[in-house]
Amino acid sequence: MKFTETQLQAYAAPMSVTEDQKCQNAIVMVRDALKIFGYTDDYKPITRMFNGTSAYLLEMRNPATGRRIKMFVQGSYANNTCVRMESDVDIAIIQEDVFQTEYRPGITDEHYRFTVVPSPQKSFKDEIQECLLYTFRNDVERKNKSIKVHGNAYRKDADTVPCIRLRNYLNDYATNETNRIEGIVIRTDDNERIINYPEQHIENGVRKDNSTSCAYKRMVRIIKKMRHIMEGTGFNSAKKATSFTLESLLWNVTDTVYTEHSTVLWYTFNKVVNYLYYDLDNYGSYLEANGIKPLFTNESDKAVHKQFVSDLYSFYEYEV
Repeated sequence: MKFTETQLQAYAAPMSVTEDQKCQNAIVMVRDALKIFGYTDDYKPITRMFNGTSAYLLEMRNPATGRRIKMFVQGSYANNTCVRMESDVDIAIIQEDVFQTEYRPGITDEHYRFTVVPSPQKSFKDEIQECLLYTFRNDVERKNKSIKVHGNAYRKDADTVPCIRLRNYLNDYATNETNRIEGIVIRTDDNERIINYPEQHIENGVRKDNSTSCAYKRMVRIIKKMRHIMEGTGFNSAKKATSFTLESLLWNVTDTVYTEHSTVLWYTFNKVVNYLYYDLDNYGSYLEANGIKPLFTNESDKAVHKQFVSDLYSFYEYEV
């Protein structure tokens, strides 16, 4: 299918001011629900984690329980790589007063003199759900990883993700508790333990965009739009490919691919697609956009995205 430069410009455009405002509204609605249950923001304003993102951030605490939390917008909206088909705002709500750890083999909590606290009767996810239910009633839906608050004219659908702070000590050889990488741990309802690094993902996206003269995020928006178009025309690989993985694939593309004629979208996108197509055999070395976790941990997921890139290589044509 042929695409014009004008079409690509529309696909590459960032979200509107109205959509950005709805991201702020999503944080506000969670903040206000938590305040009813004793949390305070100490009159601190909601801020951006990084300029050029919608990763709105707020820290709160509960003086009665000692609970400290950090919440921020993550995902496509935070990274300013969303396209219109992506409607949910993802909000991480991190319990900061306790943490979980990752160590090298042979290392335990005792090496760092950490104290193991007993599991509470009510989980953090249950606590957050209770707060949201009180305010939003039937608009709240519990899911395996998150708690969804359905949107309205004022706010977008919001997936709140209650999680616990992770301290990754895998690369610490000095038993120094400050020598860590911080992430999050999500404990799903079916008892799966998922480790993510959303803050690093957001920061790395900003760096990549700056080092490519803002071409990186434009290309991410275009490839996500292409995925939706391909899915609508019957490509099974497009249906299975994920927004997160596509964003990470493009994060692994060398900066110089983006910087030559970076304002000419069809030219840059063609170079990005060609890079990914001719680098299929190296996907095993690719990292997630957080720069920490391998992008592909199983062969079936890798095969799906290899097939998508191959299909995109044949599907995309430009009309000068």
